[in-house]
Amino acid sequence: MTLLLALDFGGTKQAAAIANAGSREWLGYERALSPRNANANTDLEIMRSLIHSLLQGVKPAAIGVSFGGPVDATTGKVRLSHHVPGWENVPLRDLLAEEFGVPTRVDNDANVAALGEHRFGAGQGYDSLFYITISTGVGGGWILNGKPWQGAEGMAGEIGHMVVDPNGPMCLCGKRGCVERLTSGPYMAQDAREILENESQRLPLMGTFQEKEHTQRGEILRGLVEGNLELITGIVVSEAAVAGDDLAREVLSRGGWALGMGIGNVANLINPRRFVLGGSVTKAGKVWWDVVTKVARETALPEVNFEIVPALLGDDAPLWGAVALSLDALMTQPQT
Repeated sequence: MTLLLALDFGGTKQAAAIANAGSREWLGYERALSPRNANANTDLEIMRSLIHSLLQGVKPAAIGVSFGGPVDATTGKVRLSHHVPGWENVPLRDLLAEEFGVPTRVDNDANVAALGEHRFGAGQGYDSLFYITISTGVGGGWILNGKPWQGAEGMAGEIGHMVVDPNGPMCLCGKRGCVERLTSGPYMAQDAREILENESQRLPLMGTFQEKEHTQRGEILRGLVEGNLELITGIVVSEAAVAGDDLAREVLSRGGWALGMGIGNVANLINPRRFVLGGSVTKAGKVWWDVVTKVARETALPEVNFEIVPALLGDDAPLWGAVALSLDALMTQPQT
């Protein structure tokens, strides 16, 4: 048996798993949330703890790594994380290869998830696809002519920072109206909180009828967090939307519109056969999916044909992609 180690460094969580080559089942799986004040060192320590818990002293044949941020896949060096400080120019591949003494490959999480879905999930049988993860951030990964495509310097697929509304709110990257700023879970939660806070401040100035109308808008959302707006997350917004909350549906629909615009433009530019969507926001329900699909179709040319489907591997897409990376690392090792 050939034991493979798969690692996923996320913006808010770390995950690790082991599997035998050729198997579609995990032999072991460990996951841990990052602390609120996480940095590169804490992420690495958490991951080491997960790895040692899984391996129990056994040496893997190869390691594949998914990282939530820009990566130079050729060198395995992390450029930075948009969500966790301290990851600037960290040679993650070399660190792990030296520590464990086995072939190691590292790539951006969306690229790795695209590879996972292509080899094991919703992209099987498709020679061109674009995988998009919509969660803490929004990223994309390409499979073209059956192979991963990272671009000239590993930055291909950054749909999250495609500007769809130049007059929109400011994104973490410094631009306005990015897909990520409108579509990611944390930003949708932030927008919902701000709307509720602003409307609360306006209530004393309104008459009885207006007050009743505005109290109902967002009431389900308020109820889910028992009035503590700081507890609103992207998941809570999704739950409120499914339960019929108008404000939550408004926020989700705007996010779906932004993503649909991005998908339609990508379809016009590169024309992949299939878009595979993964990440926590894709669990937001029918309203979100309907908006994404409708806007993508309206944005793309009528002659451009494509499918939009959910990821089959769910939250494990980056880990299964990491399995594929580890297999590739093993197969390209020089024979001794």
